Amino acid sequence: MMELFFRFDFAAARRLPRLPADHPCQRVHGHTFMIELTVRGDVDPNHYWIVDFDEIDRLTADLKGALDHRYLNDVPGLENPTTEMLAQWLWQRLASAVPGLYRITAQEHPTRGAAYYGPQAAS
Repeated sequence: MMELFFRFDFAAARRLPRLPADHPCQRVHGHTFMIELTVRGDVDPNHYWIVDFDEIDRLTADLKGALDHRYLNDVPGLENPTTEMLAQWLWQRLASAVPGLYRITAQEHPTRGAAYYGPQAAS
């Protein structure tokens, strides 16, 4: 068993509408989000990899395009775009396409982020 990771980033604006009016994140603000996918699996003896990085790059390109330089509140499913919700939103769109997806980490700042392990981890 081995793990690999794949990272990409995007810049976006958001506001968190469920917070009190005086909370700074209730106002429109932006982040450069760093996303990390972690995939677990056995190394394929023919290719000597778990999954082709180019395949993950292809699978994430459309998602990155849907998020990069956007107002996240306008993206369906991200009307309250907390970092936790962003990680879950990405999971919902990638889990069936990326075999062995184990974790999605979304960072809004170098010192802050959320890791999501999928719905099976909750049980």
